[in-house]
Amino acid sequence: MPTILIKSATIVNEGKQFNADVLIKNDLIEKIDSSINFEADKEINAEGLYLFPGCIDDQVHFREPGLTHKGNIHTESRAAVAGGITSFMEMPNTVPNTLTQELLQDKYDIAARQSLANYSFFMGASNDNLAEVMRTDIKNVCGIKVFMGSSTGNMLVDNPTTLEQLFANSPMLIATHCEDEATIQSNLNHYKQLLGKNIPVRLHPKIRSTEACYLSSSMAVELAKKHNTRLHILHISTEREIHLFSNDIPLADKRITAEACIHHLWFNDADYAEKGNLIKWNPAVKTKADRDGILAAVLAGRIDVIATDHAPHTAEEKSQPYLQAPSGGPLVQHALPAMLELYHQGKITLEQIAEKMAHNVATIFQIKQRGFIREGYYADLTLVNLNQKWEVNKDNILYKCGWSPFEETTFNSRVISTIVSGNLAYENGAFVNDISGQRITFNR
Repeated sequence: MPTILIKSATIVNEGKQFNADVLIKNDLIEKIDSSINFEADKEINAEGLYLFPGCIDDQVHFREPGLTHKGNIHTESRAAVAGGITSFMEMPNTVPNTLTQELLQDKYDIAARQSLANYSFFMGASNDNLAEVMRTDIKNVCGIKVFMGSSTGNMLVDNPTTLEQLFANSPMLIATHCEDEATIQSNLNHYKQLLGKNIPVRLHPKIRSTEACYLSSSMAVELAKKHNTRLHILHISTEREIHLFSNDIPLADKRITAEACIHHLWFNDADYAEKGNLIKWNPAVKTKADRDGILAAVLAGRIDVIATDHAPHTAEEKSQPYLQAPSGGPLVQHALPAMLELYHQGKITLEQIAEKMAHNVATIFQIKQRGFIREGYYADLTLVNLNQKWEVNKDNILYKCGWSPFEETTFNSRVISTIVSGNLAYENGAFVNDISGQRITFNR
């Protein structure tokens, strides 16, 4: 494998910034030093650039198998790498749903052939596959995904006995989507009676309401505390929910952790007027107070990681009326630039971005040798120019669906190079190595 020497980078890692060289050999970071003299196969002049640990996205939907008209592992992992994300964890609501160990292995086989980024896949839980869930290999699979809300198909787990057994017996981390289905249906029926089929998208956060989120999240926390379950609640969307989580326990000792997503940190309900269904997600984008409260919780350590919930749909699907338009949107290519924009606005530090998008994900999931810029760790790295403006447009969007909620947004920072498991995968707007991802493993 070619050796790579990165010269004179400003490294952002483990709460510090410092200038150093980085030598990469055989997948790994061989050496970090103020000056390294070595004749590498590839030398990168990083003077004036910032070197981050590659982002680890703990929640994506890459749509393969079964929904590949929206995206697939190859196209979406390429977009992720172009955005500085070097590893992803993908969700089980594909077609068929990932509810057996055989179907789970099928996805790993596809990724081994097609993924530019490192990868892991969640095992899906349903009301009747507990025995299959218990067979999951804790060292080679990121976690168990439980939909405690009908966000997707028939994967809603709403049987109290099943939930109790899952939380009591899960051999590994449970990641939950938390929205109370009864509350959602009651809200939806209310607005159907008032408005018929002509419900505007601005009512999405009223239908998938704060109460729906809190009822489900608080139940998950209660179950986790009862059974000492390792629980990770995904995409917190309300200020009310943040008080369910602690910030006075070291992260490695936390049994209950939480995630915020890019769209809940960027958009608010005033944006429905312009963006419409393009920002229709489950859970819904809610108020400015919710958005600001989520960011405050991220900074305070109540919310531990920042992810994307990347979930592409075609433009045609999104252009349907509110009731028919699917929820979700593409984000992996623009997540790090969006967070760096919040840095430019003085809302978060570079060190906190590295912590929430790389370090903490590695710690929470106990990922082996990734998530930090350390000697002996895999070389998953992202070089960024903090002062190179660019506009998101159709010509530079890499998602298979071809659109982004960030279209016409100008970012002040740009990803220059991305290194995945020691391979230079992306440089100056071009892909260098098209299949370089490895399977993520775990220290459990």
